[in-house]
Amino acid sequence: MTISWLQAAILGLFACLCSNSCMAGQAVGNYTIGRPLVGGLICGIILGNIPLGIACGVATQLVYIALVTPGGTVAADVRAISYIGIPLAMVAITSRGLNPMGADAANMAKSLGTLVGTLGSVLFYAVAFMNLIWQAFGWKDIQNGKLNRLYGVNFGWPWLSHLIFSFLPTMLMTHYGAQAVTTLRDALPMDGIPMKTLFIVGAMLPCVGIAILLRQIINKAVDFIPFFVGFTLAASLHLNLVSITIISLLFAAIMYEIEISKGSGNKPETATASDDSDDDDDEEDI
Repeated sequence: MTISWLQAAILGLFACLCSNSCMAGQAVGNYTIGRPLVGGLICGIILGNIPLGIACGVATQLVYIALVTPGGTVAADVRAISYIGIPLAMVAITSRGLNPMGADAANMAKSLGTLVGTLGSVLFYAVAFMNLIWQAFGWKDIQNGKLNRLYGVNFGWPWLSHLIFSFLPTMLMTHYGAQAVTTLRDALPMDGIPMKTLFIVGAMLPCVGIAILLRQIINKAVDFIPFFVGFTLAASLHLNLVSITIISLLFAAIMYEIEISKGSGNKPETATASDDSDDDDDEEDI
């Protein structure tokens, strides 16, 4: 598999869109098309191999399932993970003849995604730094009373930042990186120590994403029970993700009804207290 200039340019365009605030305040961009799960589908469409793109996106999403950017702190950049890492992983998997649904292909995608994601954080801060220049222009426009020019600060000038630090790096790295990946195929055989090390590290990376997710949703030891239900069902009954999701929705509905019934049991007392307070207010008004 090779990546043409046109395909690389389209990938660069999506790298700009997934990190641009014009996309519904990043709700559509960063938190939708920028996620590896969605980015894998888009890369599969662009490169003409949808099953492989989805497989790479699913494998990479496990590593970054709980990725957040509090206060602008970025450990890895999703635009690089989704639109540089996944395309290069697709090229590597195809060139080595790996099964797209196999464990080796998933480990390859996770390893390349992590490598490129760390590099992409440099691009993220470069865009943020260059946008400070446009903000300085905005403050001058406010001081001069030219408020109509603020639209350019928010939706115009930042595109230049993304062109330099999102579009061009993505286009160049996906086009020339595909050739580099093909060259590495001949230099690093599958049974060599470097490739075996790469696969072992890639197999352990999802543990990082799951651990981060646990830190956010686990408050007490009993919270582990519903979390491990899905793993238990998959291991014992060999259910797929769709079946497990439906079962989890049933548990969620039951727990919701229980919490509602507990809350409704306290309502009469609240209503009585509010009635008493209303009577007191009426007496005071009289």
